[in-house]
Amino acid sequence: MLSISEHPSKELQLKRPKSPDPLNSFNSLLQLIHHPRTCLLFAILALQVLLLFTLRSLPFSRQHFSPPNSPKPERVPEPEDRCGSGRVFVYDLPKTLNQEILQNCDDLNPWSSRCKALANEGLGQQATGIAGVVPENLAPAWYWTDQFVSEVIFHNRILNHKCRVMEPESATAFYIPFYAGLAVGKYLWSNSSTAQDRDRHCEMMLRWVQDQPYYKRSEGWDHFITMGRITWDFRRSNDQDWGSRCIYLPGMRNITRLLIERNPWDYFDVGVPYPTGFHPRSDSDVAEWQSFVRTRNRTKLFCFAGAKRGAIKNDFRGLLLSHCQSESESCRVVDCAGTKCSNGTSAILETFLDSDFCLQPRGDSFTRRSIFDCMVAGSIPVFFWKRTAYIQYEWFLPGEPESYSVYIDRNAVINGTSIKNVLQGFSREEVERMRGKVIDYIPKFLYAKPQEGLESVKDAFDIALEGVLRRFKEHGEWRFRWK
Repeated sequence: MLSISEHPSKELQLKRPKSPDPLNSFNSLLQLIHHPRTCLLFAILALQVLLLFTLRSLPFSRQHFSPPNSPKPERVPEPEDRCGSGRVFVYDLPKTLNQEILQNCDDLNPWSSRCKALANEGLGQQATGIAGVVPENLAPAWYWTDQFVSEVIFHNRILNHKCRVMEPESATAFYIPFYAGLAVGKYLWSNSSTAQDRDRHCEMMLRWVQDQPYYKRSEGWDHFITMGRITWDFRRSNDQDWGSRCIYLPGMRNITRLLIERNPWDYFDVGVPYPTGFHPRSDSDVAEWQSFVRTRNRTKLFCFAGAKRGAIKNDFRGLLLSHCQSESESCRVVDCAGTKCSNGTSAILETFLDSDFCLQPRGDSFTRRSIFDCMVAGSIPVFFWKRTAYIQYEWFLPGEPESYSVYIDRNAVINGTSIKNVLQGFSREEVERMRGKVIDYIPKFLYAKPQEGLESVKDAFDIALEGVLRRFKEHGEWRFRWK
């Protein structure tokens, strides 16, 4: 065991360092103070002290320095901007371009008055004779609505919209409330009308609009209009042809146009749903109707409502009528010859409610109102032309056509393909899936009764206006426009 000596050895004493010389230490300290890095360190420390005293002298509220364990104050959420896509200014047009047209409703049709069709702000007369066809408490939401009144409906809705502004300098979009369809309609079947008659109102509108500073600023790129007929009624090429040449007039080129049938190759044409008879008063009306058509007991596989066109060679609608009549056990038919399918009868609605599928050929043009009457009733549309719906109403229909509809090439039907056999080929699960998709989309086909819209459900008007505002916003972001 090693012992510990009380006296260090001489060897250890020799290795112990000598005590520092006070004079040498002072010189070393001076050298350290004058070193550049030391000066930089002192400058940083001084700056921090100065900053601390400055901050303490500022008038901060005490809540910014609350103790770590004290409850944090609740943050009040900022109100959501419900008009983030833009705001609309509605032009106050001369009354000859809208209000006076309505006031002269007795003269808008060569055969009969249009006053009943234009009553109730465009919704038409309250529907009667539908007891037992629709739920009793929903009957007041049904009207005999004309298919050519969208410009009146849109005008009334936009006047009460939350994103309407009264100062044009606050607007990102400008609405032109011209009743183009009603104005030209009175001349379409008149043997005495001239091309000038059919163009007069549109020319008046464009002269007025082109004189407005906000039109001049954008050359129409942020302007839009509802035209309550199909696009072809406004695309006359020469004076002897049908319709007006409103869309071809100078000044209309860059204006976005909402139409019940669009030209698929014209960017400024936007297809919107035909007005139907159901105008819900609340979100609950929509939900109840969806539940009603979802649980409806449908007794027929398919149906067709329409009339022959005897003047048309190889009339396809006549073929469908005969086909349906020959399959009476599976198909329910409504022959619309005469007035059986006019406003004021529930025959078509009952037929669609009782059928899984509804046949939808083209009408007098590529589209027909019956498409939307069919889907509002929860029936699955069967198309024979792709232009009837698929490239018409992109903002309102599902992007996958097979998810909600059936397409059968018309030439296959002409050559003998059995529509019944095609439709029977779908399983019950597939039918329910397609019907479910149709029913989910019903709100987008409707025009609500309240002028300010529904509580939270977006209807066809809401979808259309949001689409227009989104388009105008993209124009500004992409700087995409021509002169």
